[in-house]
Amino acid sequence: MTEETPKRLLPTGACWCGCGNETGIGSFFSRGHDKTAEAALLAVRYEASVARLLDHHGFGPSNSVLEAAVAEGGWEVCPTCEYAGAPLSVRNHTRKYHEK
Repeated sequence: MTEETPKRLLPTGACWCGCGNETGIGSFFSRGHDKTAEAALLAVRYEASVARLLDHHGFGPSNSVLEAAVAEGGWEVCPTCEYAGAPLSVRNHTRKYHEK
């Protein structure tokens, strides 16, 4: 990512996957259609392979995208195990697996 502030995206009321469905207020996608759009983008730009996408951006077995997400992307590591994710994801993981 560059030092510039990214363009602010605003929901339009239409699903961004291109299906034509209306969305709820504040939503970019109909339920589940974010994954449809993600898979379609992979098919169009990266030959439908997450491995090709990672390789295109310089990641793989010897250069961890998870470590980069923690170092540069605002992700966190669970204080109890090696799980990494967005802060809310780590909190949910901690509640589910480490708090009894």
